[in-house]
Amino acid sequence: MLKSFFFSLCFILASHISFSQDQVLNIVVFGAHPDDCDIDAGGTAILYSKMGHKVKFVSLTNGDAGHFEKGGGALAKIRMAEAQEAAKRFGVTYKVLDNHDGELMPTLENRLKVIREIRTWNADLVIAPRPNDYHPDHRYTGILVQDAAYMVIVPNVAADTPPLKKNPVFVYSHDNFQRPNKFRPDIAINIDSVFQQKIYALSAHESQFFEWLPWTSGNLDKVPKKDEDRMNWLSNWRSAPLDKATKESLVKWYGDKAQSIKKAEGFEICEYGKQPTDEEIKILFPMIGKD
Repeated sequence: MLKSFFFSLCFILASHISFSQDQVLNIVVFGAHPDDCDIDAGGTAILYSKMGHKVKFVSLTNGDAGHFEKGGGALAKIRMAEAQEAAKRFGVTYKVLDNHDGELMPTLENRLKVIREIRTWNADLVIAPRPNDYHPDHRYTGILVQDAAYMVIVPNVAADTPPLKKNPVFVYSHDNFQRPNKFRPDIAINIDSVFQQKIYALSAHESQFFEWLPWTSGNLDKVPKKDEDRMNWLSNWRSAPLDKATKESLVKWYGDKAQSIKKAEGFEICEYGKQPTDEEIKILFPMIGKD
């Protein structure tokens, strides 16, 4: 009983530690496959990097099943090389865990891996997908990060890695799934100024954006051969119009400037972890309100 009270008190205290205006932020983004973090938060990651903050992308699988011709260790090496090239273009650190693509499970072993990644990065902000998705790897990535949200401050869990002194803010990246509930963009970030850089960085994942994903949608024959044409093609593909909820969120955070914003990335605050105030959100997302 006393031990349970102590941990609950630690959680409450950690959840109320404030952020300072001048600190260097540590952000970790989780995805199921090499390229997921890039899609979900790539523009925001570029903005953080340009402002001097530290961003780490973590793929929970090595992507060794996502192709129609290649597979296994050979594909995993390709995906790793692509991730490292993308990291240079985004200005982030990229780590790919050696779990098989299509076989990720929300096990204790994987939860401990996630906890250690968050702790060693001393994360202020953790970004991950919601556990609502067509792909089991995506769903279980969301579950694993949720399950780590409290445990990152518990000393006796993953005791080989020092616990965090404060609980990070956990947010979900945008998706279009409707059940059991729609994505809610509590925060929306203007990425107009870095959208083309995001496209250039995404294009480092050649086996995905110019081979595997077009093949799965029956569009492989439409992929251009020339690099410039590929960039335009990929840019058009990743240019979905902003939905009403995202536009409303942009108005909250950017005021009148929101009317001219064309590209944005949205994030929903997870109920687990620290619950930030609007002022703390502005510190955690220091690009808000800026051109």
